[in-house]
Amino acid sequence: MVAQEFKVDLNKPLVYQVGYLGESYQEWVHQPIVSKEGPRFFESDFWEFLTRTVWWAIPVIWLPVVCWAISKSIQMGVSLPHIAFLVVCGIFLWTLIEYSLHRWLFHIDTKSYWGNTIHYLLHGCHHKHPMDGLRLVFPPTATAILLFPFWNLVKLMSTPTTTPALFGGGLLGYVIYDCTHYYVHHGQPTSKVPKDLKKYHLNHHFRIQDKGFGITSSFWDKVFGTLPATKTAGKICQSKRYLPG
Repeated sequence: MVAQEFKVDLNKPLVYQVGYLGESYQEWVHQPIVSKEGPRFFESDFWEFLTRTVWWAIPVIWLPVVCWAISKSIQMGVSLPHIAFLVVCGIFLWTLIEYSLHRWLFHIDTKSYWGNTIHYLLHGCHHKHPMDGLRLVFPPTATAILLFPFWNLVKLMSTPTTTPALFGGGLLGYVIYDCTHYYVHHGQPTSKVPKDLKKYHLNHHFRIQDKGFGITSSFWDKVFGTLPATKTAGKICQSKRYLPG
């Protein structure tokens, strides 16, 4: 009963409030607030700083790592055609990871205090404030931590000489994903492909949030049967103006 009556104060740091919503959290977090100004997460300026990232930091920080990883395989004698193949395979592997994380982790149903809190930090904040430009890409500190299990995953799938190039391709896929994600929220595409991609993703935010988990493409949505219908039923919220066309 207490959780149902709890009201979030948007003028105060949110992270330690959302857990008290209990079973009401999922309904609250999927009612987007359309504003380019994001909320404050923490009282601490240090922790607050770690949650905000400009989009261009992603390619600036990670593309040199991509180049370093690919160069390691080249130094170990892997041919350039093989390198190109491995990079493409890495990008493809990332698209599956992208879809899997978005569908089965970022959209997990939570209702406990810590479950709600962790979900809000991972992805709930993005659905509540989808136009927050400083929380659209993944913080580099968190990415650096997650690269260790990703490296070990790639090692299981490849040889010592091909692991760096495959890893580099996967990391390149991540960079493409994060930059694409920022663009579909804040870019103004004029050609058909990016315009359709923007509409596809914002449809996930503002119309039907349990389908359309792909960001860079709808490929895995087609494979796993989560492709939204062409005409989505349900009420279209006031944020429709952000959908192109």
